[in-house]
Amino acid sequence: MDTDTRDDGDDGDDGRGGGLTTGEVARRLGVAPTTVRTWDRRYGLGPDAHTGGRHRRWTPADVARLERMCALTANGLPPAEAARLAREGAPDDTATARPTAGPPPRRAAPGRSRAGSGLRLGDVRQECKGVARAALRLDAPALDALLAAAIEEHGLVTAWTEVIMPTLQAVGRKWESSGDRYVEVEHFLSWHVSGALRRGAPPVAVDRPGAVAVLACVPGESHTLPLEVLAAALSERGVPVRMFGGALPAGSLVAAVRRTGPSVVGLWAQSRSTASRPLAQHVAGMEWGVRGARRRPVVLPLGPGWAGSPMPGMPRATNLAEAVAAVESRMPV
Repeated sequence: MDTDTRDDGDDGDDGRGGGLTTGEVARRLGVAPTTVRTWDRRYGLGPDAHTGGRHRRWTPADVARLERMCALTANGLPPAEAARLAREGAPDDTATARPTAGPPPRRAAPGRSRAGSGLRLGDVRQECKGVARAALRLDAPALDALLAAAIEEHGLVTAWTEVIMPTLQAVGRKWESSGDRYVEVEHFLSWHVSGALRRGAPPVAVDRPGAVAVLACVPGESHTLPLEVLAAALSERGVPVRMFGGALPAGSLVAAVRRTGPSVVGLWAQSRSTASRPLAQHVAGMEWGVRGARRRPVVLPLGPGWAGSPMPGMPRATNLAEAVAAVESRMPV
């Protein structure tokens, strides 16, 4: 277990001299600074030269070794063996980690990290590669640190749209193309994303009369992460939220709507088989309040399950930013 509690990543360097600091290297690789220090201490992957005292600077050759380490561990090689190959600078190290037929893999372009190559991420933010590597290694401390840093730096909406969701989609593609493999990675990543969303969101906003959003998955639907990030983003903007999570029975949904009197009801459906139009229409037709001032909720169908012909009076949101805007625009002032 790594007991180093320093989190600035600079190892006391005063900024003089060439090369990168530990913190800069960690950000480039998309890992926690403590991970870089652990690889140095346990496997001898530290910089070739020190500038005196405990100051250290990482040269391009030093960083290249760490990039090989990241790529090899992401492909499933044990850390000790990956470190040995990284130190040796084996030209076919990625092929050693996952033998394949045909020509050797292409070398990475200069300045681009090969880390995270176990997943087809495409042209994404560097943080995606770090999150993917941590997930593939089942490295909980590094994954939590990277998710928290992305949310703090970019905000919930951008962190979800440009860092978390592309990584989740890449893991899903890997799972679908690999049979039963990588299921544990998808579950591990989803669990830590859920925790990061709750830790990164502010407390639930104080209720305002008639200004509540109810969020729930339709019956038979258990994919809650998109609703969790929506709930967190709305709380961040001061919108009171009632979150009911996965597979809420129809009767319970109706009861919750009657008891809370929400302005908006967001219903998530991942697949068309769970998207119940009659249920959405029933909720949209519910009324409450005194005679002459009756109110109805706006039902917001969320998720790919609702794709197809639009439902009158029910706005569609195709991404998180649109969903947040749709809810906010219907909150009474």
